[in-house]
Amino acid sequence: MGFGTVLLFAFSITISAVNGNHEGDVLASWKTMLNDPNNVLQSWDPSLVNPCTWFHVTCNADNSVVRVDLGNAGLSGTLSPNLAQLSNLEYLEVYQNDLTGKIPPEFGNLTSLVSLDLYKNHFSGPIPHSLGNLKSLRYMRLNSNALTGDLPAQILELILWGHLQVLNVSDNSMTGRVPSTKSKRLAITTIIQDPKAS
Repeated sequence: MGFGTVLLFAFSITISAVNGNHEGDVLASWKTMLNDPNNVLQSWDPSLVNPCTWFHVTCNADNSVVRVDLGNAGLSGTLSPNLAQLSNLEYLEVYQNDLTGKIPPEFGNLTSLVSLDLYKNHFSGPIPHSLGNLKSLRYMRLNSNALTGDLPAQILELILWGHLQVLNVSDNSMTGRVPSTKSKRLAITTIIQDPKAS
């Protein structure tokens, strides 16, 4: 094996480790924003090469985070906008906690996201229009929060032009109604909203 090959191999390992460290830094920074009475995040050690060995984190073959599973974990605090830097994230599961604050508009950059489950928390404010950028999204469950405003048209377009199959915004304080349509695409999509939204 020539010196150039060894150097290239060492460089590729360094790049992989830097990427892993960056994602670990993002998650470790979010951990500092959370109250974790059940110590579910105890394994989140930022000194490790990457977060792929942490509980509640799943990585792909390239050691990049693709899934964060923290449903029903007893967490309180807020969502970090920096989570949008997890460019390969496919599943963000933080349902049934005591999380508060707004849904970060930066989440519109998570273009690999397949499932966004934020239900049964205390999120407030409007649903960001930027979530309409998530063309790979199949499941968006935001029910049982304190969200306000209209359902953005950009999110409804995910049903027509994206892959969105389940959209649940019920049990919030939202206004407006989803317009009726004869689109076959909408016919196979489940939209759950409050029946008397005004």
